[in-house]
Amino acid sequence: MNVLVTGATGFLGQSLCHALQARGDFVLGLGSRDADLTRSDALEPWSNRRFDQIWHLAAWTQAGDFCLYHPGEQWLKNQQINTTVLTFWQRHQAQAKLIAMGTSCAYAPDRPLREEEYLAGEPIDSLYTYAMTKRMLYVGMTSLARQFDLRYLCLTPSTLYGPGYHTDGRQMHFIFDLIRKILRGKLYGEPVVLWGDGQQQRELVYIDDFIHDALWLGDHRENDLVNLGAGEQYSIRAFAECICEAVGYDAQRIQYDTTRYTGAKSKCLDVSKLRGLLPEWRRVPLSTGIQCTVDWFLGERERLLQPARAA
Repeated sequence: MNVLVTGATGFLGQSLCHALQARGDFVLGLGSRDADLTRSDALEPWSNRRFDQIWHLAAWTQAGDFCLYHPGEQWLKNQQINTTVLTFWQRHQAQAKLIAMGTSCAYAPDRPLREEEYLAGEPIDSLYTYAMTKRMLYVGMTSLARQFDLRYLCLTPSTLYGPGYHTDGRQMHFIFDLIRKILRGKLYGEPVVLWGDGQQQRELVYIDDFIHDALWLGDHRENDLVNLGAGEQYSIRAFAECICEAVGYDAQRIQYDTTRYTGAKSKCLDVSKLRGLLPEWRRVPLSTGIQCTVDWFLGERERLLQPARAA
């Protein structure tokens, strides 16, 4: 197949491109340096190519408290990005299936996190703008598909983790930040301070598991929205203890700063639909996934784990 991937230089994008190429697909992977998707004509150079699938991963966001300080920019830039891709799909690639990423923060915190609730209720306030741009992306996909007889698939992932996480100076997702802090505590004796009281719950999906499921769904499911999670969650303290065991650090030395931003108290996707669709259910055990990610960090020690400079 001929496949176009936006957001190809990100953590998920790089892994997806490698997996698509490994199975024999021709992949055109575009990062922000290749195409500024906030420009409406950004994809015009490829309008005459015929793609079988378009994987839309590009989004303007970061982890942590980034959304608190950039709500207006997030609305403008993500709406521009999504409109560019949707327009390109409808005008030039009607034969292609558009496979786009939703977000778990689109779900209202007081409602079940299952697919039929994706557009219901109010997302958490701190992530409201980003959540609504993802909801609008889904509405755009369904609307264009209905009017122009197009094919789409929207996948809503939990937080992804594993080796190869991109580190370009942006804030890290919580699990990578935990690993980095604990490793620096182990290697350099720095204090390990985590945000919140550690009781907030989170769900993780190992990158290889996500790619395995996403590729199968991309080939076998269309005009649908599917949660892609692990089906279980753990507290931040539990994740920290697992990391401490992997690196040999005393978890009792960890400090918790309850004044810092923590986001939702709990976030675990309902994966009943996913488990009913897949021919097989497989998940890398958390301890194995954490160990693999820690080993990758250590292999990239010179780049990722330099000690803090004295003031």
